[in-house]
Amino acid sequence: MQAMNLKKWQRLIDAELSRPREAADRAIASALRRLISADAQRKEPGLLEGVFGHIERRRGKQYAFNLVKRLEVSFALRKPTLAIYDHTLHLIGGAQKYGCTIAHALQDDFDVTLITNKPVRHHDLQNWYRLDLSRCRISTTAIPFYEAQNKEYLDPAAITSRRMANPFHVISRESGAYDFFINNSMVEMVFPLADPSLYICHFPERRPASYFYVDRYRHLVFNSLYTAEWIQKKWALRPDIHLYPPVDMDGGVEFPAKENIILSAARFDPGGNKQQLRMVRLFEELSVRHPQQLGRWKLVLAGGSPQENPYLQGLRQAIAGSGLQNIELQVNISAPELHDLYKKARIFWHLCGLNRDEPELVEHFGMTTAEAMQNGCVPVVFAGGGLVEIVENNVSGLLFSSRDQLARQTLKLINDPGHGGTSLPARQNLQPRHIYRPGQGPVRENAGRIPHQRLK
Repeated sequence: MQAMNLKKWQRLIDAELSRPREAADRAIASALRRLISADAQRKEPGLLEGVFGHIERRRGKQYAFNLVKRLEVSFALRKPTLAIYDHTLHLIGGAQKYGCTIAHALQDDFDVTLITNKPVRHHDLQNWYRLDLSRCRISTTAIPFYEAQNKEYLDPAAITSRRMANPFHVISRESGAYDFFINNSMVEMVFPLADPSLYICHFPERRPASYFYVDRYRHLVFNSLYTAEWIQKKWALRPDIHLYPPVDMDGGVEFPAKENIILSAARFDPGGNKQQLRMVRLFEELSVRHPQQLGRWKLVLAGGSPQENPYLQGLRQAIAGSGLQNIELQVNISAPELHDLYKKARIFWHLCGLNRDEPELVEHFGMTTAEAMQNGCVPVVFAGGGLVEIVENNVSGLLFSSRDQLARQTLKLINDPGHGGTSLPARQNLQPRHIYRPGQGPVRENAGRIPHQRLK
């Protein structure tokens, strides 16, 4: 490499910075690597400091710091660092499993940190998701605004305008300490300082308002075609990476061992979005109208819940008021316990989206539906949202658009113990359209592809 003085380096940097951002970043990092390798400072002391000083003046301290970090990795001085942020990691949920699966897939190649706002233990995550994350560090960063409220759930919708301070700036600052930052939290108010950065959108729940920074992320990931459609409608952004959630509950299904169980597996959302109360009412109504058939069946509602949950309390009261002994609640159970329910159940109900006009209240994907199908449960699910990407009507399950249709389909299955017949899904077809398992296939490849490309 021909020796260049500081002025020539400054002109080179200025020329590269005029190019598209990603190309400029690669070119500058490559040039700096050659500069360091050539040991040009022997001829001109302070050259490297002068070059970085010029970069800092042009693009800011964080940009220069990110370059230093990238060079450290490039020279194999350390492993790249990666942070995954989730403000609800302390609660059981599908989005949380999504993020933890990415962490599990990458923890051998990266120093992975799980950033959360409430304490959670490795043991909890292992119990909930059957994922060994022992090689990941957990960093708990409390947010004073929400700590003062003393609530288990941090609601981003509480920040309604820029007249209020952005409580998530503390996470923004922390993101800058890592080589790669993934926002898996559905909080669009976190500004990414790390580069590259990735925003995983499970659904665009809020329109751009106060402190909207999704457009500042290098990549925008979507979990279903339904979500992608609404990202474009609500945010006017075009997501660039499609990564279906991981599904890993298959194995050991014996159809003769199935029991007469209608199963629902969904979080007990405090707002009632998963509609378990409607399930209880429908099961109660069917039991009154068809006591002989329903008397031999059981409804099991499984899911995660915060400790204080008025909706769950109302659900308990409704079950008690029904007088039925064949309705069970299974709250915050472990992954093996949930898998055991999948293997036993014959029918799977999912009502999220029924009689809802708001797109955010329709199921965004439906991980538990796919898990149930892996275990031979016949899915009877709402015909909308991401569920139609999983279930093909009358082939791999049944779709309904009304409460009456759900009742008819359920009775049809109950009256046909073999799940046979020309209009019902055959056992061999009970597989979801998209199954991605942790540690292999698209989950591992897509999760690992971006960081490696950008840090070389």
